[in-house]
Amino acid sequence: MGADEQPSPTRKRGREEELADGGAAEKRPREEGPEGASLLGLINYEDDDEEEAARDHSNGLRVEEEDEEDEDEEEDERRAPERRPRQVELRRDCPYLDTVNRQVLDFDFEKFCSISLSNLNVLEAGHHVFINLQTEKAYCLPDGYEINDPSLEDIRHVLNPRFTREQVLNLDKNKQWSRALDGSNYLPGMVSPHEFLQAVMKASNKRFQIGVQSDPVEFMSWLLNTLHAKLKSSKKKNRSIIHDCFQGELEVVKEVHRKHIMEMKEDGKEQNGEAGSEVGTADGVVTETSKVPFLMLGLDLPPPPLFKDAMEKNIIPQVPLFNILKKFDGETVTEVVRPSIARMRYRVTRLPKYLILHMRRFTKNNFFVEKNPTLVNFPVKNLELKDYIPLPKPKENDKLRSKYDLIANIVHDGKPGEGCYRVFVQRKSEEAWYEMQDLHVTETLPQMVALSEAYMQIYEQHE
Repeated sequence: MGADEQPSPTRKRGREEELADGGAAEKRPREEGPEGASLLGLINYEDDDEEEAARDHSNGLRVEEEDEEDEDEEEDERRAPERRPRQVELRRDCPYLDTVNRQVLDFDFEKFCSISLSNLNVLEAGHHVFINLQTEKAYCLPDGYEINDPSLEDIRHVLNPRFTREQVLNLDKNKQWSRALDGSNYLPGMVSPHEFLQAVMKASNKRFQIGVQSDPVEFMSWLLNTLHAKLKSSKKKNRSIIHDCFQGELEVVKEVHRKHIMEMKEDGKEQNGEAGSEVGTADGVVTETSKVPFLMLGLDLPPPPLFKDAMEKNIIPQVPLFNILKKFDGETVTEVVRPSIARMRYRVTRLPKYLILHMRRFTKNNFFVEKNPTLVNFPVKNLELKDYIPLPKPKENDKLRSKYDLIANIVHDGKPGEGCYRVFVQRKSEEAWYEMQDLHVTETLPQMVALSEAYMQIYEQHE
């Protein structure tokens, strides 16, 4: 939680939650321990006052300030004792610590009470040990003292994990499994997605919702741009760790006939792109060259065949990844019609550390959405780009890093609008591949990663 937010000091799974990612839902029944087995949040009476004021404001109510000064002072005097902070006793021994049941503490779900189903501060009969999710201090209520006991450190650690730089760097090298509070094993770095999905739904104003399948390319674009906006440094102009990892650069050569430029100006549709050099020719064609940053590269698939084979089955064509990468060789011409009819040529001038490729499988028109089923053949390891597209020479004493390994592959199965998405993710420490769909995770063979209709891929650059 951010420091500017009100604490939400409750921590347990609810009676029944809908857990979904990409269209599938899973119901999990409420798990209850014996009476007094919960670890809930510390009650905070001041939060209620602030929430009431916020509700009044949101409902359009206004507090009148026409009372006389004397009445205000008397009111302040009456309320002063309530707001005066009192000293809380600190004790090492607490007879209720054995009532904390770690088996029902699930730190991957939204933080709310399983009894009241509320994410506000609650106080329930039969509960004695409470923890404030912001300060991480534990209290015994209604006795009203703070508990200082090292036996709660494991709960604090899972509540708000902290990692050193060395620990983060070793995540890709660690082969050991860890054990959760409930006794289950998990891979460090693969935590449950529920809190992340809740944060996404809130930050996107419900543009991406739990239980509603969204386009992975649209989501990835939103996620990277949102993280960049929140993480960019004021010292470095418009730079962030997101751009340092994912942003590359293209040289774009655009050829437009002068009459189309005049038509756009007359219609008021002229777009102000990044400034570049313009060269006019005798045949009325204007050539504009500019440098454009990118976070992912869109690859065009060849159109599928219109006819069926002798067995009356659809022919599913295949194309090597290198063929569709020719779009960025600086010579291949791509015809575009928006915002105006133009001929485009693209050339990669800077490669990012993590290269994201998007296979454009879906085509929309006024009536329906078509899906291109063409299979893309690609290497899982050692994708050498310099053999297929021209790359700029590295600076002096620098090495050209143009070799990549696949670390994630998102595929689409089924018809457009009716199908579903799966993702293959590599765990680097073991070089093992996992197939994930919603909450279902299974280990798979590297050979299975390439036998699918790839939709979006993420490659990592060799050091």
